[in-house]
Amino acid sequence: MPSNDARNLLQIAVPTAAAGVVAVAVSGAVAGGKGVLGAAVGTLVAILFMGIGLYVLQWTAKTLPQLFQAMGLMLYVVQLLLLMIFVALFKDTTLFNPKAFAISLVVATVVWMAAQARAHMKAKIFYIDPAPEKSEKSGSSS
Repeated sequence: MPSNDARNLLQIAVPTAAAGVVAVAVSGAVAGGKGVLGAAVGTLVAILFMGIGLYVLQWTAKTLPQLFQAMGLMLYVVQLLLLMIFVALFKDTTLFNPKAFAISLVVATVVWMAAQARAHMKAKIFYIDPAPEKSEKSGSSS
């Protein structure tokens, strides 16, 4: 992974993990141990889904740049649909608190998207490829 991609991932994942820690603490205070587990699972699922999406977008940008915008739109729609499916699948679970799971999943997803937008706005990305300068032959006179 190039250093720019790793820096971008770090700028996105750290705020999301911090929001997850807050969600775990709040869920623990409100719903006890099952709340802690639900919030932790929700945060991890969001980070996993969004991290895979970021990887796919970076791969698309490098290999198929003409499909980047369409792939980004499709990817976010698919991610949100899959996250809604996860919430629906685990809404009646007794393993953890489903409300803590759903709320932390949504919060982590929103924080990830906001951090990704901020990281992209702060990144210094060329929008045109600079042409290499032609080197002049030294020592030749015209």
